[in-house]
Amino acid sequence: MPDPLVVKVFLKALVLPPFGPMLVIAVGLLLVHRTRRAGLAIAWTGLIVLFALALPITATWLLRALDDSPPLDAARASTAGAIVILGGGTRRDAPEYEGDTLGRLTLERVRYGAWVARKLGLPVLVSGGATYGGDTEGSMMRRALETEFGVKVRWVEQRSRTTHENAQRSARMLLDSGIQRVVLVAHSFDIPRARAEFAAAGIDIIPAPTGMPGDGPDTLFDFVPSVGGLQASYYALYEMLALAVFRMGVRY
Repeated sequence: MPDPLVVKVFLKALVLPPFGPMLVIAVGLLLVHRTRRAGLAIAWTGLIVLFALALPITATWLLRALDDSPPLDAARASTAGAIVILGGGTRRDAPEYEGDTLGRLTLERVRYGAWVARKLGLPVLVSGGATYGGDTEGSMMRRALETEFGVKVRWVEQRSRTTHENAQRSARMLLDSGIQRVVLVAHSFDIPRARAEFAAAGIDIIPAPTGMPGDGPDTLFDFVPSVGGLQASYYALYEMLALAVFRMGVRY
């Protein structure tokens, strides 16, 4: 039986940009010799969708539609018992670090999590396993927080490979310590599903989103296709689909 995580990676690559729209374009071009009008219409649809998703302004609209959580409310956060920082990926065998290191998303969360920890003075839990082998995300997050940011980590959850497992395994540690409400540090696009997963595990969260989309558009470059725009659209669409699957009762 195939690993569910491998199946998930394959399916999201098949559906989401850039491959999803490119597949539509390819299907349209293959149909041109049979039915020229329909084939061209399908191909142009795929091209227009790919172009639109690469626009930073489209990514901004998608991200804002996905989550409208405000910045961290320090007054409300005073009711929490801990800070939870979710992992967001690693870099395997980074030559400049002579081994595994934190990926960009995780590093952004760790940096913001350190700022939140110093502001609130709450104990910190980090969560993330070794999705593709190598050093665990949790251990690398703790090392970065303690040696680079000067923030002590109390709990390290390092067996999870998905947001569902992040929530389930972290909740056990927190509930064992009598904690039922936490400040959750993650990217804005991760907050809706993470909130739902932690709620299902018995933990109430106060969101501390990072990477929040701006009000936009800010400049004319927001209407120019870019790799960054396409990547942000990818994150938003993935979370929208994952949240829909969660609401259907599927956990992974």
